[in-house]
Amino acid sequence: MVASAQVARRLTLLALLTASAAHAQTLVPLNEPKLPFAVSLPKGWLGADFQDGTLGVSLVSAKAPPATMIRLLYTPKNGAAPTPAGEFQKFEAGIKGTGATPKQVSSRVIGYGGVSGLERQYTVTHPQGQLSMRVWYGVGAKNLYSFQLTDSPARFAQASALFSKVLASVKFK
Repeated sequence: MVASAQVARRLTLLALLTASAAHAQTLVPLNEPKLPFAVSLPKGWLGADFQDGTLGVSLVSAKAPPATMIRLLYTPKNGAAPTPAGEFQKFEAGIKGTGATPKQVSSRVIGYGGVSGLERQYTVTHPQGQLSMRVWYGVGAKNLYSFQLTDSPARFAQASALFSKVLASVKFK
């Protein structure tokens, strides 16, 4: 789902976006007709266009670093039969291809909004330091979903709690 060049751009951006604390947040509904899901997102966060050709919603907690980043992405399956495990292999290879080192911290089978999937947590070491990531891949009837949180290790627990609330609000159409 993610080409190496896209992963490289993301990691560069992620290094610049080492995150801020995810304070107690009010979630507001987003029901965009073009999306294959409805979700509630943190109030006051900003939409981000990384110009990487992905479909979905990307947002950051602030205009300038440090900022927490959430991405709720999807790719039409178009007859393909992707698996979460296969997507994680591509994801990890893409990170390694940038010169960064991903270390898987945890893995669990979990579903959101009625779609089952696989979620992993990573610590990614790169030339500018470290990032923590939580990534979920799920396969729906028509789409492959990739939901991601990126933050600094120091603030990751708080951001992850907020991300859990966001994921609990997902409803697939």
